[in-house]
Amino acid sequence: AFTLLVLLFSIATPTPTDAFIGGAFQKVQKDYASLTRRVTARHILVSDEKIAQVLKQKIRNECVEKELFVIDTFEEAAKKYSRDDTTNFRGGLLGELVPQGYCRSSQLDKYCFSVSLGDVVGPVETDYGYHLILVSERTNCPKLDGDNTFMIQTRGDDV
Repeated sequence: AFTLLVLLFSIATPTPTDAFIGGAFQKVQKDYASLTRRVTARHILVSDEKIAQVLKQKIRNECVEKELFVIDTFEEAAKKYSRDDTTNFRGGLLGELVPQGYCRSSQLDKYCFSVSLGDVVGPVETDYGYHLILVSERTNCPKLDGDNTFMIQTRGDDV
């Protein structure tokens, strides 16, 4: 649909320039990009900031000491410690490739589209408590992610 819109626009205006169309083409591109942003993210909800900080360090330590993948360690921690009964049984999964605005917490949604892939981020305070966040996949955020769109799990000798 977007390609057809661009093609029709090109036919209707043989020499479109930014000055001529008043930035309309850039606005359409920006709107299309925002409508196609998607994220796969997990979170752990706890009641206290200090608990979140200790849990974040525990996840880091287990990854290093036991040579586990961060996503696996994070999922196990979410199942054990997260207070969010709607996501904890799924390892804290908020959703797979869900659109911006999907999270019921606007603060949490904002972080899902602004943190680095693969980093355990937090504690982040919302109306629900304190969260640790892990984003494993995101689409259409080139300023943040460059050409990267998802985490690849590797071990030292796999690289």
